[in-house]
Amino acid sequence: MTSSSASSVSSALAPYGWDDAWADEFAPYGTEGLLPGRVIRVDRGQCDVVTADGVLRADTAFVTPHDPLRVVCTGDWVAVEPGGNPRYVRAYLPRRTAFVRSTSSKRSEGQILAANVDHAIVAVPLSAELDLGRIERFLALAWESGAQPLVVLTKADLVPDAVTLSHLVQDVETSAPGVPVVPVSAVDGAGLDVVAAIVGGGTSVLLGQSGAGKSTLANALLGEDVMAVQAIRDVDGKGRHTTTTRNLLALPGGGVLIDTPGLRGVGLWDAETGVGQVFSEIEELAERCRFHDCAHEAEPGCAVLAAVEEGDLPERRLQSYRKLLRENQRIVAKTDARLRAEIRKDWKRKGAIGRAAMEAKRGPHWRA
Repeated sequence: MTSSSASSVSSALAPYGWDDAWADEFAPYGTEGLLPGRVIRVDRGQCDVVTADGVLRADTAFVTPHDPLRVVCTGDWVAVEPGGNPRYVRAYLPRRTAFVRSTSSKRSEGQILAANVDHAIVAVPLSAELDLGRIERFLALAWESGAQPLVVLTKADLVPDAVTLSHLVQDVETSAPGVPVVPVSAVDGAGLDVVAAIVGGGTSVLLGQSGAGKSTLANALLGEDVMAVQAIRDVDGKGRHTTTTRNLLALPGGGVLIDTPGLRGVGLWDAETGVGQVFSEIEELAERCRFHDCAHEAEPGCAVLAAVEEGDLPERRLQSYRKLLRENQRIVAKTDARLRAEIRKDWKRKGAIGRAAMEAKRGPHWRA
């Protein structure tokens, strides 16, 4: 690639996140005459790729492996053929971050939702009761991806009382340590400037259930009605899937936004580190437990249980922490034979301890 063509590519793709590091990664493909581009949409084995020559339609069959985590996805930087019918994506560049969840299938496969994301925006509607457990689940996946999470409380205009809104924000902040929580209204524009400033310096992905107001928020940030919006049901505050594919769009004030379909299920996928970050206060307490492998169930000298008893740690937080850790362990164990063996061994050890404790409680002559 000549210096003039490199400059042309840089100016055309810079709004989509192209930088010198991506240029260096792409260099070997440039010598083969391939074009750099970013995937802005994937649909049934084909994708739309924004390049210096415009948006090209390309087939992903050339790089589609059996591993579902290695398929081309929205947000990928790729090397695409300059011509051909069909035109093919030949490779994608190493991902800086990847947002992955487990599928709903019984095969326990991972599904990649978006790649090379800097900010993960979790949209939570104030039109319905807050589901703190769901928020914690989204945040665990966001932290695990390598992106910086941000919780946006949409439809804030539905909570006109400032004190009530403040309490709702505090409830979410308690469940999201280290994560900005911003109430936003697309109706009156409240909070939009804060969100725009945060997402203006990179790639952001919008996450949340149907009816969370993601497409409305996307339109507000884009400054035009690009994404279709449907009314939610009054009976339960839920909506139908308005967005059916993941779409990557350049924001007018800088930055890139990926809008996603509403996620009914958000299964963890090897997200132990992410869970630890969501529940950082429990992880810190656990360091003071008497036993290094404390399960925070009934062990003596458990600092976590002591914090619950003293009112410093909500019982709901501990229950949510246990639930997500167990779920993550099950997912990992299905693909890791060594871990499955360790879990079975741990079950047997705990069973033996339980039986011994029961026998000691009953006394030496209970069988007689």
